[in-house]
Amino acid sequence: MKRLADYKVHFAVAALALASWGLLRLQHQRAAQLTASDNNIDYFSSGYYKKQMNEHGLPKNELTAVDMRHNKNDGVTYLTQSIMTLFSDNGAAPWVIQGDSAVLAADGDHLNLNGKALISRAKSPRASALTVNTSDLRVTLTANYAETDQWAEIISPPNRTEGVGMQTTFASPILLNLSAKVQGRYVFH
Repeated sequence: MKRLADYKVHFAVAALALASWGLLRLQHQRAAQLTASDNNIDYFSSGYYKKQMNEHGLPKNELTAVDMRHNKNDGVTYLTQSIMTLFSDNGAAPWVIQGDSAVLAADGDHLNLNGKALISRAKSPRASALTVNTSDLRVTLTANYAETDQWAEIISPPNRTEGVGMQTTFASPILLNLSAKVQGRYVFH
C-alpha cells in the first residue's frame, strides 16, 4: 500500500511539472508573437491628425486619434480614441463618429470601431441634433455608410428610439434603420 501511495505522489509531481513546463512554453510563444507584431509597425503617431479634401478643394473628412500605429505587413492602421468627421457638400452640420479604439483597413475606406461608438450631428438650420450610441460599428467612408449588429440608441431630442442592429447613411437622403427589438418614445407638439 505504501508503494502505491508513493507512486501516486510521484505521478502527481510529474504531472504538475509537465503542466508547468507547457504553460511556460505557451507564455514564451505568446511573448514572441507580441514582439513580432510590434516589429511590424513601420510608423506611429501621438496626436494624429489627417484631413482629406474633395475634388472641389473643400473638406471631405478628417480623422484625429490620440495614438496611431501603422502595420507594414497588411497596411492596417490602429487608432486609439479616434474621431472621424464627415463633412457634407451642402453645408449641413458634419457627422462626427467617435470610438475608443478603431482599425482602418489598408484601403483607407473601411473603419471598424471596436467597443463603444458614438455618432453625432449638431443642430443646424436644416436638421435637428442627432446622437447615436452603439458599439462595434463598421463604417464605409466612400459610401457614407455605417452598420452594426449590436444594440443602438438614436436620440433626436425629445425623441428616442432603440433596437438591435442598425444601418445608417450620412449623405442625403439620410437613413437610420434599426433591425430588431425596436422601441421608441416620441413627443409630438
